[in-house]
Formats: sequence, C-alpha cells, structure tokens
Amino acid sequence: MHQQLSVSNATNQDAALLRLALVLKEGGYRFTTITPATHARVNGRPGNEWAKDVEGVFGWSRPFRPHILPPPLFALMHAAGIAIRHGEGWRSLIRASTLHDQFFLHSAYPTTDAEAVFFGPDTYRFTAALSSHLALRTRPVRRAIDIGCGAGPGAIVVALERPDAEVLAVDINDAALRLTTLNAALAATPNIVPRHSNLLSEVDGEFDLIIANPPYLLDRAERAYRHGGGGLGEGLSLAIVDAAMNSLAPGGALLLYTGVAIVDGFDRFYASVVARLNDADVAWDYREIDPDVFGEELLEPAYAETDRIAVVLVTATRTL
Repeated sequence: MHQQLSVSNATNQDAALLRLALVLKEGGYRFTTITPATHARVNGRPGNEWAKDVEGVFGWSRPFRPHILPPPLFALMHAAGIAIRHGEGWRSLIRASTLHDQFFLHSAYPTTDAEAVFFGPDTYRFTAALSSHLALRTRPVRRAIDIGCGAGPGAIVVALERPDAEVLAVDINDAALRLTTLNAALAATPNIVPRHSNLLSEVDGEFDLIIANPPYLLDRAERAYRHGGGGLGEGLSLAIVDAAMNSLAPGGALLLYTGVAIVDGFDRFYASVVARLNDADVAWDYREIDPDVFGEELLEPAYAETDRIAVVLVTATRTL
C-alpha cells in the first residue's frame, strides 16, 4: 500500500531526510521529472521493472533491492521513514528532482495520495517564467508570497533572486509545507517562511509579489494537488486572482501560471480574467505559453467537449 510521508516525529525523520538529500546532491545526482503519462510509459518498458541505480530509486520511483544503494544511504531511508516494502524489495516514498541547479524533494510516483506533493513539467515552465519576470522587474520585492507552494520551487526561486525579501510559502497541505521547509534548507534560503493558509485567508498585509502555480484540472477524486474546481478546473485560479487583487501593494505584481480548457476555440478563463482585471486598478497581460498539455485528460468525461488544455501566464501589476 502506498503511504504518504508522515509529519509525526518530524525532528528525527526530517534530519535524516535532509541528510539523505545532501548525500544525493553532493554525489552529483540529477533527475528531471516528466509527466505522469511519460513516466508510466518509460517505467513500463521491459527491463525497467526494478531500479538499477540511484536515479531509478529516487527519480523513477522503481522498486529496488537493497544492494542497489550504499548501506549508509539505505539506512538513512529507514531513519527518514521513506523506505517501504515492495514484494521482495523496497520502494521510496519520495522522489528527488533537480531544477535551476537546486535540489527538490517531492512525492514518489504515482502521485495518487490525497496529500501528494506534485512536481513536474509545469514546475519547470512556471519557474522559468518567474525567473524571467524577476529579471525584468525593477521595483524592489520586500515581501512576496507563493500561494499553494507545493514543494516550494517558486518560493525558492524568489528567495534566491531576492535574498532580502521575506518570502511566505503557503499551502493547505502539511506534507507540502514539510517538504518546502526541507527544500528551503537545501537551497540555503532562510528568508522563506512556510505557513498553513487557504489562499491568503491566514496571512496579513500587502505583497510586492504574489505568485501561484495552482492545480487546474478536474480530478474525480478531488485531490488537493490536482483539482482546480470550477466548471473545467479554473475555479481555484480565479479565486487566486480575486484574493491577489485585495493584497497587492502599490507597484506589486501577481504572476499566475495555470492551465485552461479551450472549448470550441473559446477560452472561458480568459473571459473571466478580463471581467475581473479590467475593473481593477492594474496593468495586466495574458499569454498562452503552451497550447497543448495533459492531452490524456481529454479522455475523461468532464473534458468530452474540450479541444485542448493550454497553459497560460497571467501577470497583473498594481498601478501606483
């Protein structure tokens, strides 16, 4: 049975998990996490039933036999509580990915648990867009927030590029906040403040930068890391736009990376954004940055009339 990382006994387990990540990082481990569909295809190839190396264990989430890992690394897995039995071998409850020369812990494949902490191609596109935004931004960022931070990649990018800023990383998932804390330690970003909050409901004040890469699909199980709600997955993204408009400081910016369902050539999310931002005191931009993602979702009944799912980037800057 697949289990989620526990937040109990966090002190000892987190220390072991942090040490394990450092051993992997110092050993030159690198892994790019791909879409679940591609991951399934690659793992389904003959010969990929069992891990043959460290990347197979911590990247491809394949079952492994103990001789694959150095004994100290296997011992750290047990101390961290992430090694579980799998037939005649073991599996890891976590994956490790590299991005922007940083190291991130997140949930193992497949991410079926309700509290799974997702990381994948959206993460790479989101952080690339965020880095570009920060490179062009001339106004200071004193206070920033990453809504639905997940494993913390967005917050960490901001914290690294704006080390003097206070960067809040908020989520409703305690497992996500735990991994954000560990990943922030790995990135040496003490200016990150993880906090439990549903959107901005449990934080105060205004922000110079609000970022979000929320779930945007309709998930039958309504798993928090994947389910966007609304008619076609846009509900959470629209709620983030509404919350941000009430919390941007003068000159502050919202950067929202999300997915939209296109039906008969019509982007209903865009229409909803226009209605909101045209009435707000902001300058804004809406760009489609990938026209076709998660094509397998079109087989789901909820998307029976959908042409495609696209990725868009919404930016809105509060006028002075």
